[in-house]
Amino acid sequence: MTQQQVCTAKHMDHTAIVVKDLEATLRFYEQTFGVKGGEVTEIAEQGVKAVLIPIGHTELELIQPINTTSGVARFLEQRGGDALHHICFEVDDIKGKLRLLEARGVQLVDKEPRRGLAGMIGFLHPRSTGGILIELAEKV
Repeated sequence: MTQQQVCTAKHMDHTAIVVKDLEATLRFYEQTFGVKGGEVTEIAEQGVKAVLIPIGHTELELIQPINTTSGVARFLEQRGGDALHHICFEVDDIKGKLRLLEARGVQLVDKEPRRGLAGMIGFLHPRSTGGILIELAEKV
Protein backbone atom coordinates (compact mmCIF):
# COMPACT_ATOMS: atom_id res chain seq x y z
CA MET A 1 0.00 0.00 0.00
CA THR A 2 1.15 3.53 -0.69
CA GLN A 3 1.25 6.30 1.89
CA GLN A 4 -2.00 7.72 0.44
CA GLN A 5 -3.77 4.40 1.02
CA VAL A 6 -3.13 4.25 4.77
CA CYS A 7 -4.16 6.52 7.59
CA THR A 8 -0.71 7.45 8.87
CA ALA A 9 -0.72 8.37 12.56
CA LYS A 10 1.84 10.94 13.73
CA HIS A 11 1.86 9.55 17.27
CA MET A 12 -0.37 8.37 20.13
CA ASP A 13 -2.06 11.58 21.24
CA HIS A 14 -3.87 10.35 24.34
CA THR A 15 -5.62 7.51 26.12
CA ALA A 16 -9.01 8.26 27.66
CA ILE A 17 -10.55 6.84 30.82
CA VAL A 18 -14.20 7.31 31.75
CA VAL A 19 -14.54 8.08 35.45
CA LYS A 20 -17.33 8.56 37.97
CA ASP A 21 -15.56 11.42 39.79
CA LEU A 22 -13.23 13.47 37.61
CA GLU A 23 -11.89 15.70 40.40
CA ALA A 24 -11.07 12.77 42.71
CA THR A 25 -9.41 10.81 39.90
CA LEU A 26 -7.44 13.89 38.81
CA ARG A 27 -6.20 14.37 42.40
CA PHE A 28 -5.14 10.71 42.50
CA TYR A 29 -3.02 11.04 39.35
CA GLU A 30 -1.54 14.36 40.47
CA GLN A 31 -0.69 13.14 43.98
CA THR A 32 0.44 9.66 42.96
CA PHE A 33 2.45 10.39 39.82
CA GLY A 34 3.43 14.05 40.29
CA VAL A 35 1.68 15.17 37.11
CA LYS A 36 -0.46 18.28 36.66
CA GLY A 37 -3.80 18.24 34.87
CA GLY A 38 -4.94 21.01 32.59
CA GLU A 39 -8.18 22.93 32.88
CA VAL A 40 -11.36 20.91 33.33
CA THR A 41 -13.56 21.62 30.30
CA GLU A 42 -17.27 20.92 29.87
CA ILE A 43 -18.24 19.71 26.40
CA ALA A 44 -22.02 20.03 26.58
CA GLU A 45 -22.75 18.56 23.12
CA GLN A 46 -20.95 15.34 24.16
CA GLY A 47 -22.47 15.34 27.66
CA VAL A 48 -19.09 15.26 29.42
CA LYS A 49 -16.54 17.23 31.32
CA ALA A 50 -12.92 16.33 30.65
CA VAL A 51 -9.32 17.13 31.45
CA LEU A 52 -6.04 16.30 29.76
CA ILE A 53 -3.01 15.34 31.87
CA PRO A 54 0.30 15.70 29.99
CA ILE A 55 2.59 12.73 30.67
CA GLY A 56 5.82 12.69 28.67
CA HIS A 57 5.03 12.89 24.96
CA THR A 58 1.38 11.90 25.34
CA GLU A 59 -1.62 12.71 27.51
CA LEU A 60 -4.14 10.92 29.68
CA GLU A 61 -7.72 12.17 29.27
CA LEU A 62 -10.22 11.79 32.09
CA ILE A 63 -13.88 11.98 31.03
CA GLN A 64 -16.91 12.21 33.32
CA PRO A 65 -20.50 12.23 32.09
CA ILE A 66 -22.52 15.30 33.09
CA ASN A 67 -25.89 13.71 32.37
CA THR A 68 -27.37 10.22 32.39
CA THR A 69 -28.33 10.05 28.71
CA SER A 70 -25.02 10.44 26.88
CA GLY A 71 -23.14 7.58 25.29
CA VAL A 72 -20.35 8.10 27.83
CA ALA A 73 -22.85 7.79 30.70
CA ARG A 74 -24.18 4.53 29.24
CA PHE A 75 -20.61 3.27 28.75
CA LEU A 76 -19.79 3.98 32.41
CA GLU A 77 -23.01 2.37 33.62
CA GLN A 78 -22.43 -0.80 31.55
CA ARG A 79 -18.96 -1.25 33.01
CA GLY A 80 -20.00 -0.43 36.57
CA GLY A 81 -17.03 1.86 37.18
CA ASP A 82 -14.03 3.63 35.74
CA ALA A 83 -12.85 2.07 32.49
CA LEU A 84 -10.66 2.59 29.44
CA HIS A 85 -12.80 4.47 26.91
CA HIS A 86 -10.69 5.13 23.81
CA ILE A 87 -7.26 5.69 22.34
CA CYS A 88 -6.44 8.66 20.14
CA PHE A 89 -3.95 9.06 17.32
CA GLU A 90 -2.88 12.46 16.04
CA VAL A 91 -3.15 12.79 12.25
CA ASP A 92 -2.81 15.46 9.59
CA ASP A 93 -5.82 16.24 7.37
CA ILE A 94 -8.45 14.54 9.51
CA LYS A 95 -11.17 15.16 6.94
CA GLY A 96 -9.15 13.35 4.28
CA LYS A 97 -8.28 10.52 6.70
CA LEU A 98 -11.95 9.95 7.58
CA ARG A 99 -12.86 9.82 3.86
CA LEU A 100 -10.00 7.41 3.17
CA LEU A 101 -11.02 5.08 5.99
CA GLU A 102 -14.69 5.16 5.01
CA ALA A 103 -13.73 4.31 1.41
CA ARG A 104 -11.76 1.33 2.76
CA GLY A 105 -14.89 0.10 4.57
CA VAL A 106 -14.10 1.29 8.09
CA GLN A 107 -17.30 2.17 9.92
CA LEU A 108 -17.16 5.72 11.28
CA VAL A 109 -18.91 7.28 14.24
CA ASP A 110 -18.12 10.70 12.74
CA LYS A 111 -18.22 11.13 8.96
CA GLU A 112 -17.12 14.74 9.37
CA PRO A 113 -14.60 16.15 11.85
CA ARG A 114 -15.97 17.98 14.88
CA ARG A 115 -14.41 20.09 17.60
CA GLY A 116 -13.20 18.16 20.64
CA LEU A 117 -10.82 18.59 23.53
CA ALA A 118 -7.85 17.41 21.42
CA GLY A 119 -8.64 19.62 18.37
CA MET A 120 -10.70 18.53 15.37
CA ILE A 121 -11.68 14.94 16.02
CA GLY A 122 -13.44 11.95 14.50
CA PHE A 123 -14.15 8.52 15.94
CA LEU A 124 -13.90 5.10 14.30
CA HIS A 125 -16.60 2.64 15.35
CA PRO A 126 -15.45 -0.28 17.53
CA ARG A 127 -17.18 -2.72 15.13
CA SER A 128 -14.43 -1.94 12.61
CA THR A 129 -11.47 -1.83 15.00
CA GLY A 130 -11.59 -5.09 16.91
CA GLY A 131 -13.73 -3.64 19.68
CA ILE A 132 -11.65 -0.55 20.52
CA LEU A 133 -13.06 2.96 20.14
CA ILE A 134 -10.40 4.91 18.24
CA GLU A 135 -10.29 8.67 17.96
CA LEU A 136 -8.35 10.59 15.32
CA ALA A 137 -7.36 14.16 16.18
CA GLU A 138 -5.89 17.01 14.18
CA LYS A 139 -4.40 19.77 16.31
CA VAL A 140 -5.71 23.21 15.32
